[in-house]
Order: sequence, then C-alpha cells, then structure tokens
Amino acid sequence: MTEVRTRGRRRRTEETRQGRRDAGAALQERRGEGETAREQRRERGTSRGRRGVRAVLAVLVTAAVVVPLTAAARPPIPAPAPATLAPLTAATLEEAYAANRANAALASRMAAAHGDRHRAAADRALAAPSRRLLSFDGRGAGRAVEVFGDLAHADRVAVLVPGSDTSLDTYERFRAGAAALHERLTREGAAPRTAVVAWLGYTTPGTISTTAITPDRADEAAPDLREFLRELSAVTGPGSRVTLLCHSYGSVVCGRAAPHLEVTDLVLLGSPGTGAESAADLRTRALVWAARGADDWVADVPHVSADLFGTTVGFGTDPLSPSFGAHVFAAGAGGHSDYFKPGSVSLANIARIVLGRTSEVTGA
Repeated sequence: MTEVRTRGRRRRTEETRQGRRDAGAALQERRGEGETAREQRRERGTSRGRRGVRAVLAVLVTAAVVVPLTAAARPPIPAPAPATLAPLTAATLEEAYAANRANAALASRMAAAHGDRHRAAADRALAAPSRRLLSFDGRGAGRAVEVFGDLAHADRVAVLVPGSDTSLDTYERFRAGAAALHERLTREGAAPRTAVVAWLGYTTPGTISTTAITPDRADEAAPDLREFLRELSAVTGPGSRVTLLCHSYGSVVCGRAAPHLEVTDLVLLGSPGTGAESAADLRTRALVWAARGADDWVADVPHVSADLFGTTVGFGTDPLSPSFGAHVFAAGAGGHSDYFKPGSVSLANIARIVLGRTSEVTGA
C-alpha cells in the first residue's frame, strides 16, 4: 500500500515537472514569435522610411518638371550681346564699369521697346552712373557682377554667390545684401581696405524646378566662378584675402568649384548641402564656415542624396552637422533671406570673418 502511494506521488511530481517544461517551452515560443514580429515591424518601418524618402524625392522631381512649363512660355526679352572688354586689371576697371553701364542702358531701351517695363527698369537702375559693373549680360534671365568699394586697392574682398530665383528681375534684393555687408565692413574695418562683389555670374535655378534639387546648374556655374576669381586676383593683387559667401543653392556652386579656388574663407549660408559629405571632401585650403538662421525653412529640407531616374537628387550632408566638420557660427533668429539684414547677428559674424577677426565670431 505504501509502495502504491509512493508511485502515485512520483507520477504526479513528474507530471507537474512536464507541465512546467511544456509551459516554459510555450512561453519561449511566444517570446520568439514576438521578437520575430518586432523585427519584421522594424524592417517594414525601415523599408517604409526608404520608400518615403524616395517618394518625397519623386514628388519633388515631378512637381519640378511640371511647374516650370508655364514659365517657359514667357517670350525672350531682347538684349544686346555683352560689351567687349579689355582684360580686367586695376588700370582697366573704370573702362569696364563705363562699358557695362552703357550696355545696361541699351538693354533697358530694348526691353522697354519690347514692352517689358519691369526688366527695363531693372536694367536702367544698373546703368546709373554710380554703379560699378564688372560684367553685364541682359539676355535671358540676365547676369551682372557689381562692385562695392575700391576693388583696385582692397586687401580684403568678399564675393557673394546667390541662390535660386536670382536674376536681373530680382537683382535688387541680392544687391541689397551686398550693399549692407559693405556698409558694415566700412563701419567696422577701419584698418583693412575692403570691397564686396555681388556675383550673379550664372543662371540660377528656380526654387520650384528640377534644377533646384540637382547639381546641374552648379556644375555649369563652377568653371565661371573659378575664372572670375582668377580675373579678380589680377585686379587686387596676390596679397588680398578673398572670402566666398555662398547662399542657399550658391553653396552647391561653391562646393563644385572649391577644389580650384584660391580663397581664404568659404562661408555656407542657409545651405541645402554642397554635394560633399564633409568639409574635407571639398578639397579646399580655405577655412569652411556654416550658419543657418533659426527661422530658415531650409532646415526642413531632407539632407539626402539619391540617384533617382538617372539623376542625382539632393545635396547630401547638412553643413551644420558635426560630421561635416565646418566651423558653425550664430546666425540669429532670421529666415532664409535674412543673412545680410542690417543689424543682424549673422551679418555681424560674416563681417568678422571677412575682416579676419575670427576669434570674435560667435558660435551657434
């Protein structure tokens, strides 16, 4: 009887142990299924993220192709060919200024005869006796390079490279920034003689267009920027220090031209990226700076670069990111068009960089 009771207890103990083993196995199986499900969800999320970025880029490309078609219908504005000039030197500056003013005056008359009063007024303003134009081309969207200050005797020169939607029709907005910087430099830079150059030396992309999110226009502009800076050195002499100020899409232009530029500082303002992964990849001896205003919409632009439909879309690493390696400075609370606003934090810091007072530049 005692043996029967003992065998019964052993059987119940074994059944209990087996039940626990079965329950543990079931729990482990559920955990494994849960982990697999979580991994699948993560993979689906990553995949959706990649598809999302590509979808955004696809929408941008599609919109950029469709929207400009309406602008393409605008009839061309007649204008003369650019003036024929002697090679630029300190001795030929005044001659170049006069020839380009005369060319702008002729372009204004031709635009007026064509019925385009807005372009006629823009050209007429550039033809004013006080304007110092190193070059002028009234054809198409138009190009102009204007000097503020005594370029022939300047030992510090700032060159502004504009971003999208800058043309002769919107030139005064770009010019105002250059004028504000020159005024600030004149007020602060008692010792070094300074000059500012507004370089509208390329056909900028429209903000809503394929050209605004691809490097094509920058690739076209980079050789022209290099050539201009080479000509500039013939005017100022080898001792001058040149700061390149690249705004928005202009930073893509500067990024493409950087390896071949003899400049002291390269400043990226409101940049969507340069096409390079880091400042070192720009292959320049210049000190690379970057800034973005707190209210600049470009902060919301995806800093990606992808091959889409056989075209490179986007400009890669954010120049303000630590991985890029630029010297980041404060730009205040301004928006995308406020970097040269009089009295702004950004303008004060830009002036310090141009003047070589880099130890006074405030950080972001």
